[in-house]
Amino acid sequence: MPHQLTWQQTGESDDKLQGFFMPALVDLGASIVIQNAARDYLFVTNLPSVWSMPANVPPSDRGLFGDEIADKLATLKDAIKKPGDKAHIEIAVGSEDVFEFRVQAVKLPQGDLHFVTTIIDRSEARHRERLLRALLREVSHRSKNLLAIIQSIALQTARYSGTLDGFLNKFRGRLYSLSQSQDLITDSSWRGAYFRELVEQQTQKYLPENAHLVVVKGDDVLLTPNASLHIGLALHELIVNAVSHGSLLTTRRAIQVTCNRVLVEGHDSLEVLWRETLDPSANESLVNEETLKGHFGSTVLERVVPASVNGKAQYTISDREISYSLTFPLDVAE
Repeated sequence: MPHQLTWQQTGESDDKLQGFFMPALVDLGASIVIQNAARDYLFVTNLPSVWSMPANVPPSDRGLFGDEIADKLATLKDAIKKPGDKAHIEIAVGSEDVFEFRVQAVKLPQGDLHFVTTIIDRSEARHRERLLRALLREVSHRSKNLLAIIQSIALQTARYSGTLDGFLNKFRGRLYSLSQSQDLITDSSWRGAYFRELVEQQTQKYLPENAHLVVVKGDDVLLTPNASLHIGLALHELIVNAVSHGSLLTTRRAIQVTCNRVLVEGHDSLEVLWRETLDPSANESLVNEETLKGHFGSTVLERVVPASVNGKAQYTISDREISYSLTFPLDVAE
């Protein structure tokens, strides 16, 4: 038994009920055009504002919509031969507006064939679709960049690791660093990450109860997604070194991290400085240059990060201080 799709109260006339249909369609934003078999206009309502009714002239497809749209509608209607036939077409008007024309043939009892055209504004829906496609392309682009970074980290970590356990331990830490930076980027709707928040996120894992040992000063700049990922990776290497070899192991003195906007050769730039004060009387084997510079971490700090942000870096180690400075233009392309 077929499903019942229409019901009406006994005694209610079709003409009376149909009088309610038009306001409902108009309320939904639909425009309605009714034409006879000769395509003369019999009724028009709720015409979109991009078109206007001609004064003192009976409306027509050509008069309302212009030659180009009228020709497309004529081709569409030529293919409609019998009652129940339907066709539709989407037409762009200008650079922003998109309208769908839905045409169907209707034959009332004891009447001729009529064309009923419903015009629906699809502009907002198509705009959302364009935004979604652009977002998907952006996600694809950033995903490829992130995968390239991960591949580079994996290869270089393996190169500088003597054992599988050593590789896994360092690689997991660097992946965690990337994921933390990526979380900040995602939370900001892909705009990037603020410097202070990036430092806090990259160091808190290693100082869960001693956050005061990293003091951040200067400008809290919104970094681009690319800069956020690479500077986050540099901060990870620096805090791991500090915990394993540097000031946090030998002196427990606070690390000073500053971020300042500077003008370099006429370009608005950012200068990031990490400074650890060491105890000269501490075991030198913990803080000497060979210990800290003979691994992938120094490659990240001195080569990978500055190259990725089109900047310059300097990594200095002495018996009194470990410092890392990075300067790069703020308008660097991703």
